Amino acid sequence: MRLSRSLAPLSVALALVLSLPYDALPHARVGAGASPSPGRFGASCRTAVHGSQVVAHCHNPYVDIDRVRLHIECARWWDIDTDSAPADAWPAMTVRLTGRCWKEIRSVWISHQKAR
Repeated sequence: MRLSRSLAPLSVALALVLSLPYDALPHARVGAGASPSPGRFGASCRTAVHGSQVVAHCHNPYVDIDRVRLHIECARWWDIDTDSAPADAWPAMTVRLTGRCWKEIRSVWISHQKAR
């Protein structure tokens, strides 16, 4: 088999792709209604539960300010679930959030929101 016959299908496919109009090719375009790819955002958070107490540390390595809140769901039906006040984690900053239930804790999570 000659090399030119094995490369013929590849040459035809390459010629077809190169002859397509610019708008038909898959690529990311900025402008014309398309939004740019989102930047990195969000503080990384660690939570620790000690009995009925919760401590969370959130570190923001990114440029945008991350407004974080600690949410606690208590295990007992009569125990009040709590949400902390929002804390702004500025770039390269670590914030500490705390909360508690009267008895056991069912679940804990952190919510994130862009401050600007």
